[in-house]
Amino acid sequence: MLRCLAAAAALAGFALPAAAFELSFAWGATPACDGGRPAVVASPEFRLANVPPGTRVIVFQMIDLNAPNFRHGGGTVPYAGNGLIAAGAFRYLGPCPPAGPHRYMWTATARDRGTTFGRTLGEASATRSFPN
Repeated sequence: MLRCLAAAAALAGFALPAAAFELSFAWGATPACDGGRPAVVASPEFRLANVPPGTRVIVFQMIDLNAPNFRHGGGTVPYAGNGLIAAGAFRYLGPCPPAGPHRYMWTATARDRGTTFGRTLGEASATRSFPN
């Protein structure tokens, strides 16, 4: 039993860390909203670079850095390998700060399978203000 635990601990030390890749986006056609009541809207276009080999899906999540407990949601989309996720690939609660601009961060997680149980291959994030 002790040997099994030691072997498991040794193997855990050899796990490869998730690679970083690059993410960028522009709000594009995101509807104007400033009343604090977000609507479900189409996702913006995302550009990706240096996505890890073996990536099958990208999982997107957006948070408002000025109100971090409010989750806007996101989506999971197949990754075709071309560095582009088209606008409207998924729907989420759009940015809608109650007063003045807020900073929003998109996080993208590259996975090797189309489920939340897929192995994380890399992560990226990008932040922009809205309205800008």
